[in-house]
Amino acid sequence: MLHINDITFRIADRLLFEQATVAIPPGHKVGLVGRNGAGKSTLFKMILGELSAEAGDIKVRATARIGHVGQEAPGGPQSLLQTVLDSNHEMSSLNAEALTATDPDRIAYIHTRLADIGAHSAEARAATILAGLGFDEAGQARPCSSYSGGWRMRVALACVLFNEPDLLLLDEPTNYLDLEGVMWLESFLRTYPYTVLIISHDRDLLNKAVTHIVHLENGKLNSYTGGYDRFEQLRRQHMEHQMALKSKQETERRHIQSFVDRFKAKAS
Repeated sequence: MLHINDITFRIADRLLFEQATVAIPPGHKVGLVGRNGAGKSTLFKMILGELSAEAGDIKVRATARIGHVGQEAPGGPQSLLQTVLDSNHEMSSLNAEALTATDPDRIAYIHTRLADIGAHSAEARAATILAGLGFDEAGQARPCSSYSGGWRMRVALACVLFNEPDLLLLDEPTNYLDLEGVMWLESFLRTYPYTVLIISHDRDLLNKAVTHIVHLENGKLNSYTGGYDRFEQLRRQHMEHQMALKSKQETERRHIQSFVDRFKAKAS
């Protein structure tokens, strides 16, 4: 689904990625972690094509649809439910065309395509997602413009989830959710049928909703199987192994240096 191949990227004189490589297969739920400022959000922009690597490349499966929550939340006069439905542009366009189409072949295609993309259940799916994110039936009927920015960001998230992209990019999605919304999102992502890449500081989300962790550190991308707790355990074991190896090498170095110091004056 996604292959990041030997990318190098810097901002000004600061190196964020240096020949970083990772592959994410279809269907994997991946948490992207690393210290603040390491370049996680920058990587999202590179995947979306908003930034280009100095070297290497990022390849997404040719037919894949990428979804992410934009910076601007919807705020028009439409109801929340209609806003979510309208976010699927293909479905909206086909529904509008179905009202005026006269060619029998085109009409047949429109109805077949609408069935393929689940248009008959679209309203129920949209309502379920909005309910999970904290909007009751009355709230779903209110216009987007009547809500504050944080609530409208929930609507933006609902639009992305409703469209079911092949590669779903989520950057700190729990920032504008309450506890119930977070728990619903965890459950939703666990059963999501496509690939997910999440940036989050929410440890519970990274333990319950992902199958792999990709750690960004020192310009490299390292993949671990399991949730965040499993990642920490594996990383700690790796660091302990590296420290033990370093200690062993230092002991060997001192032994060799001692040998050299003892015999360096003898030509033999």
